[in-house]
Amino acid sequence: MAESTMLWLVFAGIMTIMFALDLGVLNRKSHEIRFREALGWTITWVLLALAFNIWIYVEMGEQKALEFFTGYLIEESLSVDNLFVFIMIFSYFHISKVHQPKILKWGIIGALLMRAGFIFAGIGLIERFHWMLYIFGGILIVTGFKMAFGKEEKIEPEKNLLVRLVRRFMPITKRVRDDRFFLRRSGITAATPLFLTLLVVESSDVIFAIDSIPAVLSVTRDPFIVYTSNVFAIMGLRSLYYLLAHVMEMFVYLKLGISFILAFVGTKMLLADIWHIPIHFSLGVIVGALAIAILTSVTIGKQHKQ
Repeated sequence: MAESTMLWLVFAGIMTIMFALDLGVLNRKSHEIRFREALGWTITWVLLALAFNIWIYVEMGEQKALEFFTGYLIEESLSVDNLFVFIMIFSYFHISKVHQPKILKWGIIGALLMRAGFIFAGIGLIERFHWMLYIFGGILIVTGFKMAFGKEEKIEPEKNLLVRLVRRFMPITKRVRDDRFFLRRSGITAATPLFLTLLVVESSDVIFAIDSIPAVLSVTRDPFIVYTSNVFAIMGLRSLYYLLAHVMEMFVYLKLGISFILAFVGTKMLLADIWHIPIHFSLGVIVGALAIAILTSVTIGKQHKQ
């Protein structure tokens, strides 16, 4: 118990410092994040995740370190796919690049809180009802199939339940003023388009979690490994968005790679009681699928430009 508490305290200390620096000090004021700044923060978060992975190896052993790295890769790859959705949401609400960082910042805070609830609930369900393992596995396989062969889903924020509730009970301003979520004039509080955008981003993360949490639970059911791998992937998402936003069109086969990964980890969950797939093999499959998807996309992208 003391060792487990120490692990959580070390992790909480690292994230508190980095969270304060990234979101509370260096990026407190709204500004457009340029490529160099996004690259710097992306590299920082990746290196920090790798350093934390080494620390897990030292403190918890090779197996836990492999589980963390595999979970981190799964979450990072799914996060990249989520960037397509963020781009469409910001485009729908006409949110400028100056105001996008604030929405992503609060979106990350909400995601960290919601993921904690999803993770502990998912682990609790599997431990109490073993058959939930097959439900989660089936969800991942169906999601992977839909991602690979289904039609591209349209973003329709106006049909979002939270957006409809806010519009029903609160006036909405037509323009964004400063970077505020709410404005008060003549004794009346009104929500701005920034707040509506945040609601859609947060509700989208609930949908993302339905895929990502079971995917990591196929690798490990250790709450510490599951949550920390999620957090490191999510914290790097903000800078990764600005790094890849203008080149996402190049990764035309990334969705196929991610859909294959989802189908693979779903199958792994379904076969858990029959055949144990070693973590080394799982890691190799995930790395290989991502590498093939990225290399194929980049190659075809160059051919199209020529």
